[in-house]
Amino acid sequence: MSLIFLPPPLQQINSEIARNAGVDLYVLRLDLMHPWVNGNKWFKLKYNLLEAKEKDFTTLLTFGGAYSNHIYATAAAGSLFGFRTIGVIRGEERLPLNRTLSFAVQQGMQLVYLNREMYRERNTPELEEYLQQRFGEVFIIPEGGSNLNGVRGCTEIIADAMPTAGYAYAFDHICVACGTATTLAGIALSLHQGQRAIAFPVLKNGAFLAQEIESLLTNYLASGLATPYSSPASWELVCDYHFGGYAKVNNDLLFFSQQFTEEHGVPLDYVYTAKMFYGVMDLLKQGFFSKGNSLLLVHTGGLQGNVGMEERLQRFSKN
Repeated sequence: MSLIFLPPPLQQINSEIARNAGVDLYVLRLDLMHPWVNGNKWFKLKYNLLEAKEKDFTTLLTFGGAYSNHIYATAAAGSLFGFRTIGVIRGEERLPLNRTLSFAVQQGMQLVYLNREMYRERNTPELEEYLQQRFGEVFIIPEGGSNLNGVRGCTEIIADAMPTAGYAYAFDHICVACGTATTLAGIALSLHQGQRAIAFPVLKNGAFLAQEIESLLTNYLASGLATPYSSPASWELVCDYHFGGYAKVNNDLLFFSQQFTEEHGVPLDYVYTAKMFYGVMDLLKQGFFSKGNSLLLVHTGGLQGNVGMEERLQRFSKN
């Protein structure tokens, strides 16, 4: 597999809803950067991989659920860049492996399972010490790549991914789905002060992420990684489009996602981007954005997870 990462295309969405709202709508297609390591996952992994290489680690260890995009991308990145990988998976082993975990194993990842109670301690020094004792010197990447290296990578999504220098600043609002808040923090740090980042939490009661965002921004600015005098642009959370919580979907979301794909040729993943796109289109109908605004929707990849989601929905419908 080639190590070439393609520049993400910028695609305009010719939508009647956007036209009626007087708004220009574009999608940044991070999902098309690479077949396996794409979306925001690449940006969150990039500087973790570089640090691991610089410190002569040969093994990466990270965390995720059974359908995790992060596990999938880390396994592929480890194979591509010459690392051994260990995936610590939430819950018990279930055979046969689903497609996400099968792919991870095919890429050489060793899977280790933790019960949910122990998994909740994944960010504690005690569990880190236990893992180091069990597996030796491993470079630990937190779930979802949610650390300052991840924030650093995400500062490059908008400015560096754009095909024309300065074109990134033509957008008034940059919209992104939000899980760990790492991507939103990085994007906010990369924008001009006249721009606004809008995050759509995919978790129920996602307002708590505001504190996480503030913490990531504060720690990043104090870390020495930020450029001098940098400060985050304004940002906000829109918490009304979680559809019941993480990885929860309903018929409205499924229908919207399928219809959007057919109309605009942009496949959406059900867990993240579909919820954000649904939210943006609904807000356009409500007049949330001012006429003349230009919106950029960041497609954060994750399409591999659709297969697992569809399998789960089929099982549920049969029960």
